[in-house]
Amino acid sequence: MTAAGTTPGQVGTRRFRRPRGLSAHVFLIVAVLISVFPFVWTIIMATNTTQDIYKSPPKLTFGSHLLENIRHMLKTIDFFGSMLNTIVVASVTTLLVLFVDSLAAFAFAKFDFPGRRVLFAALLGFMMLPLQLGILPQFILVSKIGWVGTLSALIPPALANAFGIFWLRQYIQSGVPDELLDAARIDGAGFFRQYWNITLPMIKPGLSFLAIYAFVNAWNDYIWPLVVLTKPGHVTLQVALAQLNVAHNTDYSMVMAGVLMASVPMLVVFSIFARGFIAGATEGAVQGS
Repeated sequence: MTAAGTTPGQVGTRRFRRPRGLSAHVFLIVAVLISVFPFVWTIIMATNTTQDIYKSPPKLTFGSHLLENIRHMLKTIDFFGSMLNTIVVASVTTLLVLFVDSLAAFAFAKFDFPGRRVLFAALLGFMMLPLQLGILPQFILVSKIGWVGTLSALIPPALANAFGIFWLRQYIQSGVPDELLDAARIDGAGFFRQYWNITLPMIKPGLSFLAIYAFVNAWNDYIWPLVVLTKPGHVTLQVALAQLNVAHNTDYSMVMAGVLMASVPMLVVFSIFARGFIAGATEGAVQGS
């Protein structure tokens, strides 16, 4: 007997889909647990002592030493001063990356100019080069300008982000109709007005993702600030946290307490911009259906 309106084939298909759906859910749950474990382990290390971490087997429950580890960390480094420096650098860098990269991506995506393909191919080539290759020429340029030791030296190298230009170019090509730009040109809109009034409102999800990407990169940058920031009062957070690692007897609980506090601004930025990215993706899915 089968339910009214169903055939034996449909019942068999439903029975076949249930194991597949169950296995997919199990796989996703396992993937989430694996992804979340490093964050949970950071909290465990930050709330316990280093001696508890060294135990065999290590302690896997939350402790009561978080405030003690935070106080020890604050006495060792200028945490809030370094965080303020990092917030300023990461915020300014993110805003300028969004403007510069979106402007370049709009030109690559919707305008035909001499050398466009060659320049875009060179851009793709730059994406494949390790960032460490640019440290020496960047330092020479910054030293000639007189920015060595200042926070200003951290911003210009990150502005023309090759990945950001590539990402927004692909997004603009598929998300901004040529007919809409043609109509704007007929109405007398120039290049910048087409970019500012038409293109930017239509690529908010792409900009939200790039904002998260640029902010996290600027926040976690370590090598370039370590090289160019020579004044102790101008170090960024990652350089300051690295000072907690000593050659012998490193207090890993204190280090993890600093890492935990340093993760809070990134979580705030992610929660702000992820809404726009997810909302835009959901809106596109609804329109496509």
